[in-house]
Amino acid sequence: MAITKMVARRSTCLRRQVGAIIVKDKRILATGYNGAPSGLRHCEEVGCLRKDAGIPSGERHELCRGLHAEQNAIIQAAYHGISISGSTLYCTNKPCVICSKMIINAGINRVVFEDGYNDSLADGMLLEAGIEIERFES
Repeated sequence: MAITKMVARRSTCLRRQVGAIIVKDKRILATGYNGAPSGLRHCEEVGCLRKDAGIPSGERHELCRGLHAEQNAIIQAAYHGISISGSTLYCTNKPCVICSKMIINAGINRVVFEDGYNDSLADGMLLEAGIEIERFES
């Protein structure tokens, strides 16, 4: 989790810095942090769309310039042709429902998180998919 927290420090999000790493056989396969897509201006430069619109944390995830850390880690693995099937995703925050659906389809079979809000739909989908969810206790 210490490495995951270090990755989170690269985040350009004004509201919350989140990091994710995907690990298999004790090897880091991919990393991700939350922020705007490659080549686009970051929220540090243009402001926070969610804050300006008064959107509470944990709601309306699609109304944001940035991608979540979990999404960026999965995309990084795909971009580089790295299979993440059967891996573990470590994340500083509990995945939302959108990330949970990506985790399921990517073949990740375990999620370890430190903090986060409850998302009953995400929890139910991960449970139904047989993905192990574990809260990291420091």
